[in-house]
Formats: sequence, structure tokens, C-alpha cells
Amino acid sequence: MFKPDYPFEGVPETGTTMEVAPGVFWLRMPLPFALNHINLWLLEDDDGWTIVDTGIATDDVKAAWQQIESLHFSEDKPVKRVIVTHFHPDHMGLAGWLTERYGVMMTATLSEWTYARMLHSDTPEVLLPGFGKFYHAAGFDEELIKEVSGRAGRYPKAVSPIPTSFFRVLEGDEISINGRNWKVIIGRGHAPEHMCLYCDDLKVLISGDQILPRISPNVSIWPQEPEADPLALYLESMNAFRHLPASTLVLPSHDWPFRGILERLDDLEHHHRERLDETLTACTEPASGVDILKVLFTRELDSHQLFFAVGESLAHAHHLVTQGRAERITGEDGVHRFKAA
Repeated sequence: MFKPDYPFEGVPETGTTMEVAPGVFWLRMPLPFALNHINLWLLEDDDGWTIVDTGIATDDVKAAWQQIESLHFSEDKPVKRVIVTHFHPDHMGLAGWLTERYGVMMTATLSEWTYARMLHSDTPEVLLPGFGKFYHAAGFDEELIKEVSGRAGRYPKAVSPIPTSFFRVLEGDEISINGRNWKVIIGRGHAPEHMCLYCDDLKVLISGDQILPRISPNVSIWPQEPEADPLALYLESMNAFRHLPASTLVLPSHDWPFRGILERLDDLEHHHRERLDETLTACTEPASGVDILKVLFTRELDSHQLFFAVGESLAHAHHLVTQGRAERITGEDGVHRFKAA
């Protein structure tokens, strides 16, 4: 069992910062979910500041940013750029608000910017037919299908308008911040082109959601890409981090900064191998996504967690099909069921 090394005591209060490496400051903002916080990062940048991730678009998070502004930002030391690791609302949520407020450009990967733009422009009327078909195929009964209408088109409610232009970065690019180079490492599976940033001078990795110390990042099938195998992408992209020093300080988006990255990579891989075996056992007889969910997630789930759980259950089933360990059968009722090969 992996035990992270947490080098810091306590967490920064909302609207305050804690320095975790020279010129690297930890912020924590509230989230209205069971996972009730997100970690953001403020990097000293010579005569200014770089923001990494933004929080969800709520009034209390805006107020927290205004408190940070009063503590750190000034005409002599303004915000110079906003970096967003990926499109999820707790990361992209206030990118438009912050870039407009400070007159700067957002830095992101192309896939994350375009995905955010797409989701921001989609409406429930456009999405609902595809969502209904997808979740019916996953095994939702009539009661669960009622929940789907509340999910389609929710993204714009959690984000400010997505910037219409941005600065694109690619795998291997380096961003100079405060005289130090931060190398772009791309993770996949949790999001299409998730940006992580590694500074060799500081031995610090901003890992976003790609590597978390305690929980495994959600790797899911979503209605927009119903035939995907994101778990294959996630497991493969873990190799991009295995060259980092064992002493690397990892700055994740949830929980706490930690050390022990190489052991955590092994632990995450082991976790998914176990999940695949559990999924295969659940498919001894033909099983839908909902059937598999009931095996993998035995705790009570709220509506928000339910959709992530069924997406993750399907991701493991799809990967078993890719491996040739299971097959997918579509019944006359339109439900996809998976059976061990």
C-alpha cells in the first residue's frame, strides 16, 4: 500500500497562499461537490505572476481570487499569464474571467481549449438525444434516465466564457517562469491532452489531476466519445513521468503536495490492474455498465458521482475488450453488455 510523504502541515486557508518551493505558492479553492476543494498554483514570474488553474466559476471563488489579488498583485507585479492544465470546470472555470480581468492570454493545449469551447457552446437540446442513447446503452433504467436531463449542457453553468484565443503549448515545450524552465508533459485518459509542468531546477511537478496522492483520477467513457479506450491512454501516459527523480515534489490538484512519485505510479497501475480483474469477474455473465458499477462501487453514490462511476466502469470494460479479455454484446433492448471472453 502506497504511503505518500506529505512534507507540509496544514493547508492554506481560502484566499491565502503557502509557499511550497522557491517562488511557488499553493492556493486552495472550494468546490460544491463531495470532493470539496481544488489546489491551484501561483508562480512568481520575475516582475509578475503566473497562475496555474483557476477554480470553478462561483462567486465565492471569485471573492477568494480578489483576496489573493490584494495580497500579491500590483501595477509593479501584475498577473502575466494564466495556464490551464485541462478543460474540467474546476480548472478552466474562471480562465475567461481572470484573463479578461488582467488583460492576459490563457496558455493551454489545443485539445483542452477546443473541448472547453465545444462544451460551452453545446445546449441541452443538442446533447440530450445522444446522452439518452448512451446512458440507455449503459444500462440506465427509467428512473436513472431522469437524471440525464440534468447533466446535459451543465458545463456553461460552471465556467465563465471560454477565451476565444489562447497560447498553445505542445508536449516537450518549455515555459520560462522566473528564470526557470517548466517542461510540458502531456497526460491522457483523464482528459484529452492534460498539461503537467515539471521544473528540473526545483524538482517540482505540477501534476493537475493526472497524478493524485490518495485517490485515482477519474478515467471515464463519455457520450461524446462512446467507443473510446481512455484507460489505455492513461496507463500508457504514465510512462512519461517515470524518468522524474524520486525526490520530486508533486503538486496535485486535490489533497496535498507529496513525494513518492515513482511508487505512486506503480500504485496507480496496480489499482487499475485490480479494477480490470474485478470488472472481468463482474462479466462472468453478460453485464451492463450499471451492473459493473454495482460491483466496483459498493458505497452510496450521489447523482454527481454516479455519472463518473458509470463512466469509469465502462472505461474498464472497454479496455478488457481492447485486450481481448471480454466482448461487447448489444441486446435487442439496445443495452451494451460485456462478457468475459
